[in-house]
Amino acid sequence: MNEDFLSAVESIEREKGISKEVLFEAIEVALISAYKRNFNSSPNVRVDIDRQNGEIKVFSELVVVDVVEDSRQEITLAEARVYDPHCQIDDLVEVEVTPTEFGRIAAQTAKQVVIQRIREAERELIYEEFIDRTDDIINGLVQRFDQRNVIIDLGRTEAILPLEEQIRQERYRQGERIKTYIVDVKKTTKGPQIIVSRSHPGLLKRLFELEVPEIFDGVVEIKAVAREAGFRSKIAVWSNNQDVDPVGACVGPRGSRVQAISYELKGEKIDIIKWNDELELFIANALSPAAVVNVELDSEQKIATVIVPDDQLSLAIGKEGQNARLAAKISGWKIDISSETQIAQQRLSSLGLSPENLEEVEESEGEGDLEQKT
Repeated sequence: MNEDFLSAVESIEREKGISKEVLFEAIEVALISAYKRNFNSSPNVRVDIDRQNGEIKVFSELVVVDVVEDSRQEITLAEARVYDPHCQIDDLVEVEVTPTEFGRIAAQTAKQVVIQRIREAERELIYEEFIDRTDDIINGLVQRFDQRNVIIDLGRTEAILPLEEQIRQERYRQGERIKTYIVDVKKTTKGPQIIVSRSHPGLLKRLFELEVPEIFDGVVEIKAVAREAGFRSKIAVWSNNQDVDPVGACVGPRGSRVQAISYELKGEKIDIIKWNDELELFIANALSPAAVVNVELDSEQKIATVIVPDDQLSLAIGKEGQNARLAAKISGWKIDISSETQIAQQRLSSLGLSPENLEEVEESEGEGDLEQKT
């Protein structure tokens, strides 16, 4: 070691945040292994690096004996007293055994250790940076494709967009800049593994927080989000200021805010509904844009029976049941939707009547009224 190396260690401490002492200790441990590998030495070896001038010394711990049988582990009393005048038989004596050609090996070993430590420190810094950003949005470039996974370049590192976190009908182009949502950060032997998503409901929530100042300022609050990525989403919002319309704030002037978010999500349709503490009203809002006549709750089974006008039934259910599914997700209740006619028929059936019976009863009542008048 020399002054140049010591200066390099100090620079690493300043630039990479790795303590000099940590580096020296790691180098000493590595030099012990290098010494044993190259010089077939005693197992009891210690390496010391002078922190002031970088000088390296290797010490071996030997047992004081009358007759030496293994020079790697034993030393005679006469030789031992050169190092420790007061030692006795069976004592342990530390003897310097630094080889003259050890400098080259030490330099190579130190270089390898420093490089490894720098890598580890950088990986740790990246991990600490991104673990704090879990559940947040990050911008990146589509770098390459690994089987069905998309690798996103984040600058200092890469992220993985797995198949199950992709929007099903979305296609990614190399070099394209996209926003993703960090769902997990894991430590691995190759460094931090960052998992991102385009389909997570949290992405929609964060996009609204970025696009709508009232949400960022805390005036408007996002209460719930339900999403079928790439197709349709529902977001429930509430205003902490009675003078601010939460739905209008999220829609924006001429729909500009919600349109910007929909564009980022490749045309995903977004329903913005008003949150209500009264569950019946909230479920009715959740079925928007359909109009609702009545909502009846079964608290034990957590089922909401919703009655809608006949001409609103298909709208309330949605294409392939999508509107009803999203309403159930955002409310947390199972939703059973019926039209007014269906409810009327069910009630007749419970009385043992059918629509035909009802017509007959009405006709007979009409004939009776006519006879009385004549």
